[in-house]
Amino acid sequence: MSFLRYDHCTHTRGATAVPGPRAPHRPLPTGTCVPLCCAACPPRSSPSCPSPPPPPAHAAQTVPLTEAAASLRLAAESRDGYTREAFKHWNASDDPADGCTTRNEVLISEAIEAPTVGTRCQLTGGSWWSYYDQTTVTSASGLDIDHMVPLAEAWDSGASAWTAQRREAYANDQGQEASLVAVTARSNRSKADQDPAQWMPPAAEVHCRYAAEWTATKLRWNLTTDDTEHAALNDLAATCPEQTVTYTPAT
Repeated sequence: MSFLRYDHCTHTRGATAVPGPRAPHRPLPTGTCVPLCCAACPPRSSPSCPSPPPPPAHAAQTVPLTEAAASLRLAAESRDGYTREAFKHWNASDDPADGCTTRNEVLISEAIEAPTVGTRCQLTGGSWWSYYDQTTVTSASGLDIDHMVPLAEAWDSGASAWTAQRREAYANDQGQEASLVAVTARSNRSKADQDPAQWMPPAAEVHCRYAAEWTATKLRWNLTTDDTEHAALNDLAATCPEQTVTYTPAT
C-alpha cells in the first residue's frame, strides 16, 4: 500500500510517495495536484491546482421559500394582446413516438393507481389525487391539467415577449413537476387565471406547497410578479419557515 506524505495539504510541492517503511522516497512532479488530505487543512491556492468549476448554469437549485419569494422580480403586468392560442398545447409531449399528448403524459405520471393505456393513448381506469381540494378522482375525464402559473398570468409576467416556440415549451413543460398538475376540473376552473393574491387552494394544509410551486415556476421561467402578488407570496412564505423551493432554470 502506498501513502502520500504532505508538507502542505492542498499544494504538493515537497510531497513524496512512500511505498513502505524501508523503500526509498520517490518525489512527485513539482506542482502535482492531489486530493485534500484532511478537512482541517486551511484553504490554499496555487496556479497549478485550479479551483473547481462553478455548477452548470441550468443546474437545479433549492432555496428556502422565504428567500425564493423575496428574489422574484417586480414589474407591472399587462394583458394586452393575450390569446390562449398564443400558447400551443397540448403537443406530442417529450416522447412523440408513444402517441400521448402532454395532457395524457401528465395523467400517466401523476396517477396513484396506473390507468390502462390503450390505442392512441386512450386511458381507462386509474385514480388520481387532486391536491388542491384533497379529492380522489377515478376518471381521467374528471381532471384538468392545471398550468401552475396560468397562461394568461405568464403572458402578463413576461411571456408576451417570447417566441411562439418558447411559449409552446412553457405550455407543455414536463421538465419540472410543479409546472403542470392534474387536479379536479372544478378546482382548476375556480382558480382560472388568478395569482396567489387572488386565489389559493381550498385545502389550507397545502398552501405552503402551492406557494412554493408557484414561486418555482416563476423562477424557472424568469417571470415577474406585480406588487400584490409579490406581497402575498412573501406573506405566505413567512408562515412556511420550513418550506423549500426547488427549480431548474428553463433553457
